Amino acid sequence: MKSAVQSASAFIDEKILELGDWRGKMLAKVREIIHQADPEIVEEVKWMGTPVWSHSGIVCTGETYQKLVKMTFAKGAALKDPSGLFNSSLDGNVRRAIDIHEGDQVDKAALKDLVRAAVALNLQGQGKQKPKPKPRPATSKRKTN
Repeated sequence: MKSAVQSASAFIDEKILELGDWRGKMLAKVREIIHQADPEIVEEVKWMGTPVWSHSGIVCTGETYQKLVKMTFAKGAALKDPSGLFNSSLDGNVRRAIDIHEGDQVDKAALKDLVRAAVALNLQGQGKQKPKPKPRPATSKRKTN
């Protein structure tokens, strides 16, 4: 029986092969860059077959559409992007994305820096505990006589 990680990696391998065009090659390329940036990254598949790379939380996804490959960084709005890789989902409060079109070149060093920064942000948040909800006063709906 395959583990979930092996199954996710095999699923992504198959997806790359099935695409059979520039999108598959680009997905394979960004996948390689992600693994070079963080050898401990975990591959998952979520949301009806979307490749996801995680390390103490989601780092980014690799979505493929008819005319682009989209890398969405789950906490991208909190990341510095001095190279200007983010070119999509720029108005949101949380996510940022990189839309890659056929013929685009990927800045390997800048993408590695973004992946490492996203992992560092996830690790930073790992030690913080979520605040506990304030206790509510007890209420009784019983009628008293």
